[in-house]
Amino acid sequence: MNSVPPDLRDDGLGIVYFGNDWYAENRTSSHHVARRLAGRTRLLYVDSPGMRAPSASGRDMKRLWRKLRQTFQRAKHVEPGLWHCTVPQLPWRRLPGVAALNRWFGAWAVRRAMRQAGIRRAILWFVVPHPAFMLDALERELVVYYCIDDYAAHPGVDVAQIAACDDRLTRDADLLFVAPPALLPSKRAIKPEAFYAPHGVDVALFSRAQDDSTPVPAIAAALARPVVGYFGLLAAWTDIELMAWLAEQRPQWNFLLVGHAKVDVDVLAQLPNVVLAGPQPYESLPGWAKAFDVAIIPYRMNQQVRNSNPLKLREYLATGKPVVSVPAPEIERFGGLIRVAEDRSSFLAAIEEALAGDPPQQIQRRIAAVQSMSWDARVDETLTAVHEALRARAASHEATG
Repeated sequence: MNSVPPDLRDDGLGIVYFGNDWYAENRTSSHHVARRLAGRTRLLYVDSPGMRAPSASGRDMKRLWRKLRQTFQRAKHVEPGLWHCTVPQLPWRRLPGVAALNRWFGAWAVRRAMRQAGIRRAILWFVVPHPAFMLDALERELVVYYCIDDYAAHPGVDVAQIAACDDRLTRDADLLFVAPPALLPSKRAIKPEAFYAPHGVDVALFSRAQDDSTPVPAIAAALARPVVGYFGLLAAWTDIELMAWLAEQRPQWNFLLVGHAKVDVDVLAQLPNVVLAGPQPYESLPGWAKAFDVAIIPYRMNQQVRNSNPLKLREYLATGKPVVSVPAPEIERFGGLIRVAEDRSSFLAAIEEALAGDPPQQIQRRIAAVQSMSWDARVDETLTAVHEALRARAASHEATG
């Protein structure tokens, strides 16, 4: 839809959006959807507390201190239509009274930020489950749960707490959108009207990897071919050992890994044919991908990955580059366009096969496969459902009023 439904522009109506850290190194669907929603109605982006207790690492302590400082700041107008605030949460949740204090203080901070953003009537929009306690604290017109991951399967989280929050939002949301196809059956068993809403992709941005005018960063341009590439977080679900094994098996290949390392990557750093480029601006990723001869998705085969809907896959396809990946239901959906490998040996063989030749028509097939999956199209679909729900609610109030 090209125009915004009129009642999403009503005076005082806006979205209170509970998402991942707005300033995180990795841009997720949480950020992409929020940005586009803010182009259609006013939106308050609420940084939600982390799902795991902070460690004693310097990075975690620095992040905790930043969030505590932001707690007492006014909501910040960061982009047209988009305000940002941080929910204050003490990390010592098991201590007596801390959970209650967090709920009270968090609700107070969000109400204050809503006033600053001019939101008097709220659509509560959850992309992460753990702020579900806000349902008890905030009046709203509508509740949307956009489930993008199996968060209870993430390493280091309080599984029981996250699962309980996820279950509550699944049951209590007026609208439920589910991105990972593997989660859809269990969600529809609870809420049959749940929408399947897979991730989108910025095709215009990532297809620049095929543009002759797109600059390649100096680090990448200096590498001898072939280059096996990866961009995204190096996290607990990334199979670091698989990547190290691949690099050891083919010392004549270069492995270019772009992204923040949240886990120990010493085994990779010690290999002469592995380049750890660190986190890079999101807009620069097509330039890095332009240097790839093959892009890889080397995830661990666990519950989190099996239930995932990797945004990275669509971004890789939009670059036009050959892709080798571990299997997962959403990944296998694109099986005719990528190579899926079950184990180390087949992963290595699939890379070799991709390097042996990639016809130009395959490049265009990959880009064309995701051409219609833009973030704008995804947001249009969800807003259409929101518009219908608001209209139905208004009609119900009139009938009973």
